[in-house]
Amino acid sequence: METEAMTQAGELTVLLVDDEVNILQALQRLLRRETFRIVTATSGDEALKLLAQLSNVALIISDQRMPQMKGAELLRRSRELSPDSFRVLLTGYSDLGDAVDAVNRGGIFRYLNKPWVDSELLQIVRSSVESYRLSQENRRLQELVNQQNQELQDWNRNLKERVLQQTAAVRQKSEELQEAFRHQKDAYQNMITSLISLVEMRGTRTRLHAENVARLALQVATEMGLAPELRETIRTAALLHDIGEIGMSERILIKPPESLNHEEFAEYSLHPVRAQILIDPIEELRPAGILIRHHHEKFDGSGFPDGLAGDAIPLGARIIAYADLVDRAARQCVGDVAEQALQRTDIHLGKALDPALRGLFHKFARYVYYPAPKQTSNVDAAERDIRLDDLESGMTLSRSVYSGSGLLLLHSGLKLDTRNLEALRRYRELDPFDEPLYVFRPGRIPAGIMV
Repeated sequence: METEAMTQAGELTVLLVDDEVNILQALQRLLRRETFRIVTATSGDEALKLLAQLSNVALIISDQRMPQMKGAELLRRSRELSPDSFRVLLTGYSDLGDAVDAVNRGGIFRYLNKPWVDSELLQIVRSSVESYRLSQENRRLQELVNQQNQELQDWNRNLKERVLQQTAAVRQKSEELQEAFRHQKDAYQNMITSLISLVEMRGTRTRLHAENVARLALQVATEMGLAPELRETIRTAALLHDIGEIGMSERILIKPPESLNHEEFAEYSLHPVRAQILIDPIEELRPAGILIRHHHEKFDGSGFPDGLAGDAIPLGARIIAYADLVDRAARQCVGDVAEQALQRTDIHLGKALDPALRGLFHKFARYVYYPAPKQTSNVDAAERDIRLDDLESGMTLSRSVYSGSGLLLLHSGLKLDTRNLEALRRYRELDPFDEPLYVFRPGRIPAGIMV
């Protein structure tokens, strides 16, 4: 054991457990260049005593075959002392029963056979530590978001003062999110999901709007053969296009723009610029910020904030504007939603919308607004309901998953993996959500769904 590792608050720790000292030394050599602290134990009892004293244990790596206490039993008992830690089991035996026992009772993240492959073990360790770090950061940011939402309810001053205060608040929020954004792809997606949840917390009228706009815009961009980087920028901008409305008065947001008075429209027209300012500190989001700024420009030049017209409007912004208008129209339709929404948007061609995009949106809108099955027992239905405990890696969500308090957890079209399933189980404990969940049947994912 390395007592100097029982340390400063905030530092992350990896606990290594093996009764063979040479194995512990080999693991320490492999991890010596990493930034986290390393603590070792030669038995399950010693490891449990250490866990009772340590904080911020990101990962526990344990041998399975140890005297007195097997690794599976240690990992099971460690959940009581350090429930958020990731767990990896090392075994020199091809014992499927031990592995299944460890998964079911120990809640392990992965298991590896001895001798391990250094590169694979390093990848697992780094991914586990980074995911643990992100979960702690997300928890801190959520507390910050809750606090700032409470402050937003008190903002009822004149327009200039509100703009100054809101700009300062969202800039501060962006700076907090900037570090999290630099993490791996999963961290990036989690951050985007959190921001969408902020927008959707305004009310049920906004639920799924960003997701529908993003899905439709991405399908059109893909069909056009746009470069992958531009497609991802369009998708991200579509997801966040309304984030500048955070803190805006609900009485403004519920009105059609054409019915706003002069003062109300002046505030409403600021939200694309405010959104760009919000995400500008995050370098990777700046291209999306440009598209968000211009998604309210109109093809005939009568839009805002810069009065651009025609091809002067970025292509991605024109795609998002079209998808945004389709989804807003769809929310007022029943029956054949896609067809009715497209008829309503056709009247804006050449005015607000680029006529060249019409054919693509008519082709793909039906994939976003496909009719839901009337009976889940219908063998021809594209989706089926399922309990969380029956979900498996490789299944694809057909409907988004929201926490009990209304936060978006996982979006529809997501192909589930082990990490997603573990996260859902944690969220069920923290903020229980409704079950069953819904997944696509094998081979029944609609052609236009991006997974």
